[in-house]
Amino acid sequence: MIAPNTTPQPLNIIILGGGIAGLTTALALTKYAPSTHPPPSITIYEIRPQPATIGGAVNLTPNALRLLSHLGALDEIRARHYGKECLAVEVFDLYSNAKLAESSFRGPDGKGLGNPPFTALRITRGESLKGVLAAIEKHPNIRLVCGKKTVDIKEDERGVDITFEDGESASADILIGCDGIHSVTRLKHVEPGRKSVYSGICNAFGFAPRRKTSSSPDAPFEPTHFETTAMNFARRGILLTSFHNEAQDSIYVGGLMQVPSIASRDGWKAAGADAENTRNDMLERFAAGAANSLIRTVIQDAQDLYLWPIFTLSKAGKWATDRVVLIGDAAHAMPPQGESTGIVFEDGVLFARCLARWMEKGGEKMAPVKEAFDAYEKLRRARIETAYDESQSVVKTVLDAGWLGHKIKLNVIPWYLWWTRGYREAHFIEDVTSCELGY
Repeated sequence: MIAPNTTPQPLNIIILGGGIAGLTTALALTKYAPSTHPPPSITIYEIRPQPATIGGAVNLTPNALRLLSHLGALDEIRARHYGKECLAVEVFDLYSNAKLAESSFRGPDGKGLGNPPFTALRITRGESLKGVLAAIEKHPNIRLVCGKKTVDIKEDERGVDITFEDGESASADILIGCDGIHSVTRLKHVEPGRKSVYSGICNAFGFAPRRKTSSSPDAPFEPTHFETTAMNFARRGILLTSFHNEAQDSIYVGGLMQVPSIASRDGWKAAGADAENTRNDMLERFAAGAANSLIRTVIQDAQDLYLWPIFTLSKAGKWATDRVVLIGDAAHAMPPQGESTGIVFEDGVLFARCLARWMEKGGEKMAPVKEAFDAYEKLRRARIETAYDESQSVVKTVLDAGWLGHKIKLNVIPWYLWWTRGYREAHFIEDVTSCELGY
């Protein structure tokens, strides 16, 4: 008599969105799958013809690097020498070039925060995506399919079915929407009425080749007022200037600015692509009155300038149905607050751990998968709401201010960074791969 096969079948998972959120979530689902189960079968569908990302350079904080290390992506990033180590984000007054304060990642002994210690890494979104893709290639259970636009999502007690614009379809046990603020997963299925709202601010960004002191090939680069990354506070926004590679031969330039809303998406696209208009706006906002000539130089030299409107979602909102769940910006997009990328990594890891716990408890035989979704949301909602509130404080510092308002900001910033240092460092030290799930 042949014994029945009791080996569990792999969980079949579809992820919509082949950006950094979808890819790291796939890595987390693979990493934290129970040892008693085969790795999940994961298919990632991306709407673009190939993996790509829009945006400038992000700061991966110690907790973000810790998670990338757990997922095997940090080794890929370091092997390719992507990014530039950042020991602190320095804060300057644009009009005096005086350093007001800094947010440090050095830790008590200068080696970083946490155990093991990590500092931070300023890296382009494109290079971070390449590093994660390299990690994905090492996992045969993860498949990435590009050029697929989802037009319909249906679910029942058996699973989830999605239909693509080309007429093809796919099915899975669960669907994870990692498809960003304009999420098809949310708008077509989870909560169609929850639309994105323009925050009132834009990020104008580009990359400026670093100038040398003379035309000699051996001439040194012109000096900068910052070590790696500077936030230069002005009356009409914040200009971020930062190295983003080991050679330090290029400076990322990013201006957070209050910009009136444009009625249509096509209008935003046209405004975003008008590089010279964006450059002139940045020169007017930041170069006029700047104490450091570098400010004008990097704006003048910035290549591929682009104006990116920042949209957000309401603080409250639905994250899941019975078999479909939203991760990252698809669930809780917010203005930048210094840790946005790390928050996405945390989302993926914590969700993967909750799903693994559900599988260990017996999976569908014992409880619907919605139990894992609910456990994740219960664990995560408070942290996201806190981050959302922090992001609103960032928006206030970006809004246009007069002379007096600017002076008040300059006095508040050092105090605020000192007051919140303990809270920030506690979060940088946190390791969500081992925290209690309460599930």
